[in-house]
Amino acid sequence: MMEETGENILEVRPRERHRQCIGCRALKDKADLIRIILTPVCRVEADPSGKKNGRGAYLCKGSPACLETALKKRALERALKCPIPEDLAESLRRESENGS
Repeated sequence: MMEETGENILEVRPRERHRQCIGCRALKDKADLIRIILTPVCRVEADPSGKKNGRGAYLCKGSPACLETALKKRALERALKCPIPEDLAESLRRESENGS
């Protein structure tokens, strides 16, 4: 027998999507992180939608410290298994300083 809790049994609950920042190693909601991907054509780029195909790594949004830690420790390169172009690193630095 099922107990009555007052809630709809068939109610769909959104699945929590947590990912780990490769800079600070903290688990955060996917919406609080920015995804960096290695595309199938071997380009490294930011993925603001979080839905593009490719190998991904996550960094805290608006956190220059996480980005610098990931670059300094080469965590981003290890996660994507390829070198990070300097122009992408500069672009990510500008975005994190602007708090986007």
